[in-house]
Amino acid sequence: MSTTPTRGKRRHEVCIVSKRKVPLPPQLKRVNLNAAGIDIGSEEHWAAVPPGRDSEGRDVRSFGAFTGDLCALADWLKQCEIETVAMESTGVYWIALYELLVERGFEVLLVDARQAKNVPGRKSDVLDCQWLQELHTYGLLRGAFRPVDQICILRSYLRQRSMLVTYASHHIQHMQKALEQMNLKLAHVVSDITGLTGMGIIRAILSGERDPVKLAKLRDPRCKSSEATVARALQGHYREEHLFALQQAVELVDFYQHQITACDRQIEACLQQFEEKSTEAPVAARSRKRRRGGISFDARSYLYRMTGVDLTQIDSIEANTALTVIGEVGLDMSRWPTEKHFGSWLGLAPGSKVSGGKRLSSRTKPSANRAAAALRLAAQSLNQSQSALGAYFRRLKAHIGAPKALTAAAYKLARILYRMLKYGAGYVDQGEVAYEERYRDRLLHNLKRRAAELGFQLTAIDSNAAQLVLT
Repeated sequence: MSTTPTRGKRRHEVCIVSKRKVPLPPQLKRVNLNAAGIDIGSEEHWAAVPPGRDSEGRDVRSFGAFTGDLCALADWLKQCEIETVAMESTGVYWIALYELLVERGFEVLLVDARQAKNVPGRKSDVLDCQWLQELHTYGLLRGAFRPVDQICILRSYLRQRSMLVTYASHHIQHMQKALEQMNLKLAHVVSDITGLTGMGIIRAILSGERDPVKLAKLRDPRCKSSEATVARALQGHYREEHLFALQQAVELVDFYQHQITACDRQIEACLQQFEEKSTEAPVAARSRKRRRGGISFDARSYLYRMTGVDLTQIDSIEANTALTVIGEVGLDMSRWPTEKHFGSWLGLAPGSKVSGGKRLSSRTKPSANRAAAALRLAAQSLNQSQSALGAYFRRLKAHIGAPKALTAAAYKLARILYRMLKYGAGYVDQGEVAYEERYRDRLLHNLKRRAAELGFQLTAIDSNAAQLVLT
């Protein structure tokens, strides 16, 4: 392959003329005749079109990353009569170009890097964009999942809120560090230092109060620790530098809480724009302890109007979790043929690494999917749930351990969510007792089948007789 570079004054004028030496096999059928490939970068984008489309014979060009350069790239693709474009996702650099090309009417495929991986020895920006163009021409690429624009807007707000919560939690840790440096054991006598008792005492300390007895009187009556215990914990060694660090940490937490509240208002305004599938109010929610840091408005009602089903009826699924999942996957479940495809896309389904008819591994694939992370987090609360899902999780936890049980429980939650969103089916908990009975019946059925295969027959014995045999 030979290249002849031609440099201009502007970056988007840089072009390369490339000639392929190895002809492609004639058996391949061209599916997308008007396809282009773009290799995304932080400072420049390389684009390739089919040979002969450019009037000057420059089938590969380099464009800068500025907005004017992106517009020039879109204009060049229009001149070359391109209809569909494949680009490889790289960080967040693809977003601006993706949105611009979609607005210009192009069909854009965001390709997973693992699908477009080059063969050894073919690695350069020029060859990468040509390789993408060739694969897309023959229909060998699949676009990554991207929900509709309305869901993308909601997802941006939710991710912004999640980032703010993470930043606020860091400064809460700074608060606790400053208290420990002054030997104020507030975290030992209250469950949460950002609660009513904790923040009341901290703000009094920053206001100049040092008497532990007076500080202990700020204790909320619901606090489990006695007033005397709280007073003992607040006998500290106050130093100016630690008080300054505590003051700044509290101010930063207050600031982020204000930002989170503003983000909640944007999320609520975004949810109001969704089409209503149900005008009825959801049934009364089961009594659950409200999680600190949750959405400040009634997200459950909005979710019910958007989906037509109450996703919070599922054990361990709160409004925050359901909103996170919908913000990541959207409302259209037809993109996945079955619930198993949906679980596999989330990275929760068991793997299928098979060779020579032998299963080599069933480990789940690595995934950074935020919806899967939210479902795994929700599955953790099933350990104390007196429901069928709770019994299922505890049985798996005793059998295969907590990490694998969490993934399996999250997979089951994903399948339930899929069925509810796709078919509009409601969820009714059968209860822990019903699940144990079904599990016992299934176990007995399998034992009888196995005994029959070995030429035996299982018969039930009287409970009194069984006790005599055991004694």
